[in-house]
Amino acid sequence: MPTPPLPTSRHALFLDFDGTLADIAAQPHAVQLPPGVVDCLQALHVRLEGALAIVTGRTMADIDHFLDPLRLPVACEHGAQYRLGNGRSGGLPALPLQPLLAALRPLMAQHPELLLEAKSAGLALHYRQAPQLQALCLQAITQALREVPGAELLHGKFVYEVKPVGPDKGRAITDFMRLAPFAGRAPLFVGDDVTDEAGFAAAQSLGGLGIKVGEGATRAHARLATPAAVRQWLQHAVGEEIT
Repeated sequence: MPTPPLPTSRHALFLDFDGTLADIAAQPHAVQLPPGVVDCLQALHVRLEGALAIVTGRTMADIDHFLDPLRLPVACEHGAQYRLGNGRSGGLPALPLQPLLAALRPLMAQHPELLLEAKSAGLALHYRQAPQLQALCLQAITQALREVPGAELLHGKFVYEVKPVGPDKGRAITDFMRLAPFAGRAPLFVGDDVTDEAGFAAAQSLGGLGIKVGEGATRAHARLATPAAVRQWLQHAVGEEIT
């Protein structure tokens, strides 16, 4: 599978966060970006005339924390919440989380190595510290979902996520591509997880390219080996003359 071309002024660039910009950490709060990444993104945002967005399962508050002081366009929580380049923001109403939290409370009490992360529109059950509990987590969260109409389940890397039905990363990219400064460009979307596959398909259907980070089967047509390779690719784009 080929290495992707460097992003230029002909492209709109969409980046996942965990496992793409940042290396995966044991816990979501433990993620650290290497020095220089935020400055590189700032330079790319300027050179791409604003056509750079983060498309992530993270919350907007998380992204703003990790990229501080940079405030990029964001589609977060798999597209359930967004912020455009003009500062406009919005999204879907939050799911009623209390029934979910109550249903999962016994599991969390019995297995403190699990992490339950409440988000703006949904929640995530992380089992990275206890992969042997995957089946138990799936059973518990599937049963809990019966109490919440309008919710759906996503399975990512060592995480089950509950989000509103409808949005996904592919739809988020498609929506951004209708708007300035993204419109009229070829989208590049870089991601690492199964939850990014819809984004790869959308980017390629719009005349762009999906870029898979790491190993594994994918619909993406290009690949970068690691988050470090992604960061190097972005730095090379900053160092090249963008035309």
